[in-house]
Amino acid sequence: MPYTKLAHAGCDVDPITGALTPPVHFATTYEREPDGSYPKEYVYARWANPTRRLLETTLADLEGGADARAFASGMAAVQAILQCLAPGDHVILPDDVYHGVRSLFRTFFGDWGLTWTEVDQTDLDAVASAFRPETKLLWAETPSNPLVKITDLAGLAALGKAHGVPLIVDGTWTTPVLQRPLDLGADFVLHSLTKYIAGHSDVLAGGLVTADETHPIWTRIQALTMGAGAVADPFSSWLTLRGMRSLGARMRMHCSNARHVADFLAQHPNVTAVYYPGLPAHPGHDIARRQMTDFGGMLSFEVAGTETDALAVTGRVQVFTRATSLGGTESLIEHRASIESKPTTTPVTLIRLSIGL
Repeated sequence: MPYTKLAHAGCDVDPITGALTPPVHFATTYEREPDGSYPKEYVYARWANPTRRLLETTLADLEGGADARAFASGMAAVQAILQCLAPGDHVILPDDVYHGVRSLFRTFFGDWGLTWTEVDQTDLDAVASAFRPETKLLWAETPSNPLVKITDLAGLAALGKAHGVPLIVDGTWTTPVLQRPLDLGADFVLHSLTKYIAGHSDVLAGGLVTADETHPIWTRIQALTMGAGAVADPFSSWLTLRGMRSLGARMRMHCSNARHVADFLAQHPNVTAVYYPGLPAHPGHDIARRQMTDFGGMLSFEVAGTETDALAVTGRVQVFTRATSLGGTESLIEHRASIESKPTTTPVTLIRLSIGL
């Protein structure tokens, strides 16, 4: 990842004032010429906004994509992708998919008529067996949340292409600094920009990046953002661009600190398992080394005992904050099973950590 490019993300010098950072454009509507045309290309803020568009083009550039769209949240981006599918379509999900995605399927898109299969995507043979004639989307998340499973993205992309099914990868945990799914064959990358990319726990936004701006799904995504309007607001877009400029430096610190914590926990007598791909004992370590530039700032561990024991650990912390989310400058601790929608596949003794700066 070119750190110089990140440090200047979205920072063309303003030609009018010479300002080094871009202005925030709050306007919702734009002047038409007497002939009815819009020579400056902007019509209405739901369709496009200069600040949001700067975020989108910058994000696409960092991911090596053809185009991007910024949404009001990561889940708004998830919903947009799923709304591109039709009743009766089938989706292959990882068995350790982010619980918000699973909940959206169970709560809304089952009624919509979508079907899905959850598969252990560390087993490519199992993934291959899950394809159906009606499969229209292959969904990946690596490292997974919260069990930190590692999936071979190049292998997954090859399976998708063999079946004519596009692959979307949730890149929230890795950002373009640690992993670039489009380079490994993915068709789309999803981000909760709220997390590492904005990086300061003060923004709600999501992003989608495409490898091919002519893909039928992308054509529909463009229509949905213009018509339905679940788009990022100008100030959130500006804050995300601001956070993006320190992303390279921040990710180095997140990763370094996480390695120290993982090594400590791996030696602790009251810890029964540590899920961090930077540990050589992690089953996905070799794949992670191949497709990631570093191992990330997220990890989970299981404590000896019961759910009560795990909750007690979160109750005794002093530096960490008990909170849901990740990717900010602060370190967060969470008893994951108690936040997820039931039924959950997360062990009740598992604690998830977001290691901060």
